[in-house]
Amino acid sequence: MVLEALLAERHVSRAAIRLNRSQPAVSHALARLRHLLDDPLLVRHGGGLQPTARAMEIAPLLADALDRMRRLLVPAGFDPATERRTFRLAMSDYGATVILPRLLPALRTQAPGINLEISQSSREAMTVQVMDGEIDLAFGVFPTLERSMRALRLFDERYACLADDASLGGAVSMDLAAYLARPHALVALRADVESEVDSALAAIGHKRRVALLLPHWGAAAGLIAGTDLVLTVARRILPPSVEANGLTVFEPPFAIPVFGFEQIWHRRRDSDAAHQWLRETILSLCGD
Repeated sequence: MVLEALLAERHVSRAAIRLNRSQPAVSHALARLRHLLDDPLLVRHGGGLQPTARAMEIAPLLADALDRMRRLLVPAGFDPATERRTFRLAMSDYGATVILPRLLPALRTQAPGINLEISQSSREAMTVQVMDGEIDLAFGVFPTLERSMRALRLFDERYACLADDASLGGAVSMDLAAYLARPHALVALRADVESEVDSALAAIGHKRRVALLLPHWGAAAGLIAGTDLVLTVARRILPPSVEANGLTVFEPPFAIPVFGFEQIWHRRRDSDAAHQWLRETILSLCGD
């Protein structure tokens, strides 16, 4: 359990708080683990601890072993009304906007003892966190997954374009030439990650100019009014009142494939009754 906490926190003091133990006790336990496994396991780097290759190799096996042991110690049967547990979910603010308004009322009514910890990171980082046991469920678009991972599609999503009414001059749509002539807003964590929109444009031999890059789906729509920017985003993130705020929503002037929004987990969680209940609850609330 000490190694699990250290791998999750990458810091002795934070691991000690998580384990409700003293910092010297955790440091001594780490020293014993290093001797037992004949490896440094975690080395100092940038004010924290960086796992060694051996530690990263151990992490999924450790998570699986501890998960099995915890299930052995949990009383048989599962009752959401009496369950006391914290689930760690990873999602973007798009996922939070779509999922949490439906999920939270259900949890407070059906399972008031279940707590949620929400985090956000890149698609690649979320996948690694699920594999390492740091995250219980992750939500997003995952084109490829390891065989040890499970995925369940919650719904299909489509793209829409958004532009300022005045900048359109009374038009209610835009052809491809006009679309490419405009500057664009892009929602992404990093500039070097090609979005589904840019992949679709590249497939027909075109490229757009991104004048605004930001990581927040929820804030993006509100930044378009009064500008010449075009925003192309998933439809469900657009607020219901968007067209009443001087903005026009229209279909993209080129084909962008529909994408499936999924929840993913590690197969070690398959037989976890509480985890299964949460997955099925989310599917019933958010599935098409």
